[in-house]
Amino acid sequence: MQAESVQHPAQPVLQPRRAARGALLRELLRQPAGLVGTIVVALVVLCAIFAPLLTSYDPAAQSLLDALLPPSREHLLGTDEFGRDVLSRVIYGARASLAVGLISVVASSILGTLIGLVAGYRGGRVDEVLMRIMDALLSFPALMLALVINTILGTSLGNAIIAIALVTLPGFARLARGSTLETRAREYVLAARTVGAGDRRLVGFHILPNVLAPLIVNASNQISAAIVTEGSLSFLGLGVQPPTPSWGSMLRTGYGYMDTSPWLATAPGLALMLTVLGFNFLGDALQDMLNPRLRRRRATR
Repeated sequence: MQAESVQHPAQPVLQPRRAARGALLRELLRQPAGLVGTIVVALVVLCAIFAPLLTSYDPAAQSLLDALLPPSREHLLGTDEFGRDVLSRVIYGARASLAVGLISVVASSILGTLIGLVAGYRGGRVDEVLMRIMDALLSFPALMLALVINTILGTSLGNAIIAIALVTLPGFARLARGSTLETRAREYVLAARTVGAGDRRLVGFHILPNVLAPLIVNASNQISAAIVTEGSLSFLGLGVQPPTPSWGSMLRTGYGYMDTSPWLATAPGLALMLTVLGFNFLGDALQDMLNPRLRRRRATR
């Protein structure tokens, strides 16, 4: 009898959570921006994961006899100056862009959230020191700072991720700090402190869940910014190095053939543009969903 009384409460807890996730997904797909963004992002992710199944050409295989062929049945987007299939390089290039965008933003969001929580919750000198460091990083233009960091560390995919993570770090830290300052002054946090809740419980169970919503929205927008930054670094020769396909390096190559072979720059340029738009649409839809003021405003229309 005791075992049954312990097992029964587990099921009702999981069902509301699944129902809540399903409701959020349905609300996201109900919005035009959310639907378009989800479809575009899903297609890019699927291309990156199943790239070997989507094309039979090796993106690094060279065939000088087939150099600069125009789009045809054999090569739907033509070939580059080394005879490599452009479509296969665009598909495989999604891996580099998504890897840099996702890994760098995940790393900067985790570290930035921790910094913002500590600064906002502790206050005083801790807040002052941490925020002045973030202000110092913000004082440099993002691309210039990424160029400096990548130049010091060297040109590689891993170093590009580190550079972009440091560039996006201050935004997460300041956003988490502002949300923490607002949340820690609310009545339920003060009530929890009054009944003896410790710092870890206050931050983990009362403050962190309430600062996640703006951080999730910011993460979606920062992924698109990280992808653009990676493309800029690769375009300048400081990002992903050949022969690994990257949209930025493909744009750099195609720039020199715009008059004779425009497909070299058009294909990666469109892929980069659509991916960035997809993440931006997704971020806008998430902001509409997770912002209570926007929800109330939409409900009163």
